[in-house]
Amino acid sequence: MARSGAERATERQVVAERITIGLIPKVIAELERLQLETGMSKTDLVNRAISLSAYVTEQTAAGKDLLLRDSSGEIERLHLL
Repeated sequence: MARSGAERATERQVVAERITIGLIPKVIAELERLQLETGMSKTDLVNRAISLSAYVTEQTAAGKDLLLRDSSGEIERLHLL
C-alpha cells in the first residue's frame, strides 16, 4: 500500500535528543571562541565535534593515521587520547 505524502514527511523529520553536559572552563572558552569565529550555534558545534570524533575513531580503528600538514609542507602525526 502506498504511503501518503504526510507519512513520508513524518519519516524524514529529524528527532533531536536533548542532553545536559558539564564543560570544563577551558572547553567553555573554546566553545565561545568557536561560536564567535564560525557564527555556528553551540548545538551545531557539538554535533560537528561528535561527528568528527566518530569519523576519526572509525578511521584510526581501520589502521589509518591522522596527519596535519602546515604551509611549509611539514607533516605532524596526531595522537588522540
